[in-house]
Amino acid sequence: MRILHTSDWHLGRSFHREGLLGHQAAFVDHLVETVRSDRVDLVVVAGDVYDRALPSVDAVAVADDALRRLAGLGVPVVLTAGNHDSARRLGFAADLICAAGIHLLTDPARVDRPVWVEDDHGPVAVYGLPYLEPDVLREPWGLPDRSHEAVAREAMRRVTAHRDGPGGGARTIVLAHTWVTGGQPSDSERDITVGGVSQVSADVFTGADYVALGHLHGRQRISDTVRYSGSPLPYSFSEANHTKGCWLVELGKDGVERVDFVAAPVPRRLARVRGTLEELLASPAHARHEDHWLQVTLTDTLRPRAAMERLRTRFPYALLLDFAPEGRAAATTQWADRLRGRSDRDIIRDFVEVVRDEPAGPDELALLDAACDACTGARVLEALPGEGGADRRRGTGAPEVLAS
Repeated sequence: MRILHTSDWHLGRSFHREGLLGHQAAFVDHLVETVRSDRVDLVVVAGDVYDRALPSVDAVAVADDALRRLAGLGVPVVLTAGNHDSARRLGFAADLICAAGIHLLTDPARVDRPVWVEDDHGPVAVYGLPYLEPDVLREPWGLPDRSHEAVAREAMRRVTAHRDGPGGGARTIVLAHTWVTGGQPSDSERDITVGGVSQVSADVFTGADYVALGHLHGRQRISDTVRYSGSPLPYSFSEANHTKGCWLVELGKDGVERVDFVAAPVPRRLARVRGTLEELLASPAHARHEDHWLQVTLTDTLRPRAAMERLRTRFPYALLLDFAPEGRAAATTQWADRLRGRSDRDIIRDFVEVVRDEPAGPDELALLDAACDACTGARVLEALPGEGGADRRRGTGAPEVLAS
């Protein structure tokens, strides 16, 4: 049996305000073509189909297109919910949809009810562990503590009891959306820490022939049979060096026989570049980055004016801009010490100079002073006691302060 393992589509997500639905639709095209050309027998999607609990209609349309086309190929799909999905919404009409070969395993109460598929060697049981929220499940499941380890162990206890029950002994595939110890995160996963405990030991899944993991966005091999497929697209600059795609798993009579990675198309590459503004604009070495989405770190001693606008004359897809001036000594004075005993007016003027690397000009100083006076006047009026103060807050007192 050939199994294609994918996860973390995050349909509807943007990348620093750049829409990704077109790129996500291109991945769906690639996925469907891979299923067809590589004669895949089963597709498993390990959670985070959508990027939010209430996805946009356009994101739902991309998911609908993917599942409809896979169903048209006659290939069963088993899909579970991630921490970004709404399990109830994603699992709507699951019992009806399964008639088309699309199996939505989103209910924690049904983790021990597998989808059954067959090959020449007999039946295969596919179990789905959606994202398991410890706070929600601790009481109904009678868990000893509030942790991801506890809910995962209880879920797998139920899976194992079913697998080893009457008529048991079938090969077992488990989908799980969780953070397994040893997996390396990126900057784009949502924090699922509960009381400081967010990870699950890999031995929780002992006994399964293959564990298709979701949640972490980089492809990873925890063991030969426990793997993350990662997201099909990069969702942070920390993933600039990732190779995105799916795992193609060959399941034989006695378990996994082979695993290959099928790389996904790259609609637009990511890169991080660093240097002075003039170097970046002039150096031929950066020509290859002109069509990349970029995170730029400028090392100019003084912050250049209109830096992003100038960068985009050469790099139209520059998205993030950071400043790390070289040759400037790090400040050793604490901010609390720098502010102590100083007036609001002086602090605001210093703030402008720190942000821009140059002091405010005369016209700007006049505006800043006027703003300071207005705020000071408002505080004075708020502090006035009794009805007189109330009258002044209504505008009948200290008009000269308000006017300034």
